[in-house]
Amino acid sequence: MFCVNILEEDQEDICRLFATRGADRFRSIGWRRAPQTGSPVLSDVLAWLDCRIEAEHQAGDHVIAVARVLELESSHRGRPLLFYRGGYGRFEA
Repeated sequence: MFCVNILEEDQEDICRLFATRGADRFRSIGWRRAPQTGSPVLSDVLAWLDCRIEAEHQAGDHVIAVARVLELESSHRGRPLLFYRGGYGRFEA
């Protein structure tokens, strides 16, 4: 079980915190437990998806997880934070 948290474009600091090895990730940010799985839902995210793993498939040195979304919520505000080719960006219309 896990929760996908979709960060807003101005939440790069949270993304960097979770990418830092050895950091106490949940000490300095707000969060609550997801209703179905109890997984962490970060405060003020653009959206979240509470999921349960249905299947796992080996793919070379990776594992592809297929999950069922049990519950989700979207704030309908802002734009998502994107990470692509080693940098942060945004969608441009």
